[in-house]
Amino acid sequence: MDDLAVALALADLADDVTMRHFRRAGLVVRTKPDRSPVTEADTETERALRAHLAAHRPDDSVLGEEQGGTQGPRCWVIDPVDHTANFARGMPVFGTLIALTEQGRPTVGVVSAPALGRRWWASRGQGAFADGTRMRVSAVDDLSEATLSFAALHRWDDRDLLPEIADLSRRALHTWGSGGFWAQMLVAEGRLDACLDPWGKPWDLAASKIIVEEAGGLLTDLTGAPRIDQDCALASNGLLHKQLLDALAPRE
Repeated sequence: MDDLAVALALADLADDVTMRHFRRAGLVVRTKPDRSPVTEADTETERALRAHLAAHRPDDSVLGEEQGGTQGPRCWVIDPVDHTANFARGMPVFGTLIALTEQGRPTVGVVSAPALGRRWWASRGQGAFADGTRMRVSAVDDLSEATLSFAALHRWDDRDLLPEIADLSRRALHTWGSGGFWAQMLVAEGRLDACLDPWGKPWDLAASKIIVEEAGGLLTDLTGAPRIDQDCALASNGLLHKQLLDALAPRE
């Protein structure tokens, strides 16, 4: 079984667990020290994925949102339930994010959103796919014709970038209020032209990074560095990337 097949099998396992808990009466929701929610589905899903990897990739390391871990030369990076707040409130925009990194670089990625009936995947050099159909980012190269997505205005304010976000919203043709995997996958599909996120850990971004890039786009931090460990992300079709980075550059 190749690495992409392993990742897709992990997504199948995750879908079984998350959909069993989704909208279940009595779902236990706790608040973590960072004030983010965690549910039984998060912890059960991560345990199931780790058990599968222990059986099928015992020499690889695992880094997960709920149980942590360390990154070895080959590491599976897992977010068992992304957008847990949506999941806990019965909203269908949630997903499991699975990536394999080699020497710190994502080489396989799967994003599975079972309540939406959607799945996206990619492997290095093999293209990106949405539900089995190859996808490609948009060809929009003018910010005035672009559709941008961003959310969490308080976090942009924390970064002292709220005026820049407001200015981008005025300069773009359309704006859309979402972030994270859902907006990033819409960038990969060519339905959005860029997505700006003022937060994001490696488990939030590793799978999206390779999927967006294999679809022809870019995913970087807010300085343009190809990193996923700076608690932020800019995903775009690539053609708009420099314009957006310039717009977010620190004011003198």
